[in-house]
Amino acid sequence: MPAAPRDPEYGNGPAGEPLTPPVLLASLLADRELGLRHLAGPAAAGVHGVHASEMPDPSPYLLGGELLLTAGAGPAEDPDGYVARLAGAGAAALGFGVAPVHEEVPAALAEACARHGLPLLEVPPRTPFSAVARAVGRLTAEARTRELRRTTEAQQALAAAAARPDPVPAVLARLAASLGGSVALWPGGRTAGPELPAPAREALSALLARVGREGGPATATDRAGGHHLAAYALAGRAALGTATPARAPGDHTVASVAAVLLTLLTAERPAGAEAAALTRLLLDGDPAAALTAGPWYAVHARGTGDPQALAAALGTVLLDPHEGGVRLLTDRQPGAQPGWRLGVSAPAAPDALAAADAQAGRALQRAEAARTPLARHAEAGFAGLVGPAEARAHAEALLGPLSPALRETLRAWLAHHGSWDRTAAALGIHRNTVRQRVARCAVLLERDVDDPDVRMELWFALRQE
Repeated sequence: MPAAPRDPEYGNGPAGEPLTPPVLLASLLADRELGLRHLAGPAAAGVHGVHASEMPDPSPYLLGGELLLTAGAGPAEDPDGYVARLAGAGAAALGFGVAPVHEEVPAALAEACARHGLPLLEVPPRTPFSAVARAVGRLTAEARTRELRRTTEAQQALAAAAARPDPVPAVLARLAASLGGSVALWPGGRTAGPELPAPAREALSALLARVGREGGPATATDRAGGHHLAAYALAGRAALGTATPARAPGDHTVASVAAVLLTLLTAERPAGAEAAALTRLLLDGDPAAALTAGPWYAVHARGTGDPQALAAALGTVLLDPHEGGVRLLTDRQPGAQPGWRLGVSAPAAPDALAAADAQAGRALQRAEAARTPLARHAEAGFAGLVGPAEARAHAEALLGPLSPALRETLRAWLAHHGSWDRTAAALGIHRNTVRQRVARCAVLLERDVDDPDVRMELWFALRQE
């Protein structure tokens, strides 16, 4: 099966967030050292990587957004089918290297690219495919640096706006300017930026109501009226909406920072509650004095998303981004978040946060080992090391050959430490019947029931029933 195609502009990151700015075909065509020439299909496209292949069908190996380079062996027999599969896999463009297989690009291939809307570029003989790949890498790095600079400057401007005497309208105005679009705060109808066309305005209102209701998603996106729309849940069923004619890779990060600031500025509780708690903690060194009674949850997270957006989704500003992950503290029970793996502690009082932090770290290790989006602190002991579903599945596989009567006898025999007489008395059967049944269990399980390790495993499995 071909990979799901990328977003036509930026490619898909976690939860649909663009990974990095694309390299425009125009930039590659403008590089005189490469000497590329546009032959067919659209002249505009965004490239996220380069892949070379001579396979008749390279589509299963594409993530989407690639400039696929070929010397012509792949599309030779079925140009139309070849191009159709690439377009279906989300390839950004096809680069055809003339010589040594073909002296010129086959007309049938150019016609197929025009028919399926796939840009076709001619790669001259003097240009190695590796030179094209290096050029895309260089241009990608330059675009990423520009976008990071833009995002950082926007975050700093939002923080400055939040410190103004009238912070909410200042943050909204700064966000609209940074995104080059319009923003809205719901409920209340406060807006900033150009007026939206009716289709975009109505669709954005629907998104805001969706994320603002109880139990609604933390974020939602849509397109309407020629605009990219996004909505972010704030505290107290409020929501922030954005509408932009175009979308840049850092827009989600910028909007997430604004959502965190607006959560603090519009929450029903005093906006400075967390800041006051942190101040008391720094001055007094006493978490119990700095925080409310809770309960509190420590969270360890790893992922490729924005830590600020994760904190907003978990309803907290108490986060510690560090190399390799994020630590958070929240008074809401955390749920799974797209693009992240979470380890969550047991509910804890403020004076037990050190233990909760260690619990969250161990839970994250289990989540990563099991490749599950969230793991919670398990009870101490061997039973806590294995999730209930996994434990039941193991027990059923192990005990599957045994009938209910044999399982009951084995459980009683293990509970009475292998005593034939006490097991017989507990079950109301003859001691020889106990011996026969236990011997039958050993045969069916193909295990030595006198081995302490086997007895421990069997006891664990029988407890899952």
